[in-house]
Amino acid sequence: MTKREEKFYLIRSDILPESIAKTIEAKKLLESGEADTVHEAVERVGLSRSAFYKYKDGIFPFNAMMSEEIMTITFALEHRSGKLSRVLQFVADCGGNVLTINQTIPLQGIANIAMSIDMAHLNLSSTDFVDQLQQIDGVRRAMIVGRG
Repeated sequence: MTKREEKFYLIRSDILPESIAKTIEAKKLLESGEADTVHEAVERVGLSRSAFYKYKDGIFPFNAMMSEEIMTITFALEHRSGKLSRVLQFVADCGGNVLTINQTIPLQGIANIAMSIDMAHLNLSSTDFVDQLQQIDGVRRAMIVGRG
């Protein structure tokens, strides 16, 4: 079985079918907290739950698609208390958001870590980010292994 290729289109909102436009509104209500449940959101916009579930995973705001930038880095970290916490605090202080983190069992006092970071709001270039990451006490050999 071959995986179907996904295609994306940019469409003006005024020509969207009503069910898709209402799905967008229902998603906004849920994301903003104005509606607590799918049932409440679809009821407020006048949409069936089945239509909402049919379209919800295929609709994204244009700015959300454009702003997402993910970088995967690997680094070696000394196995000492608080070192990973300092790295995570550094990521947050720079405006990054950790999406995934995988760590090996430390061998000879060093753990290898792979971390995927949402860079959409990062306040540094990726090069400066990695350079400053390597300056954190306990971090060794940081490098970018992927971007998406």
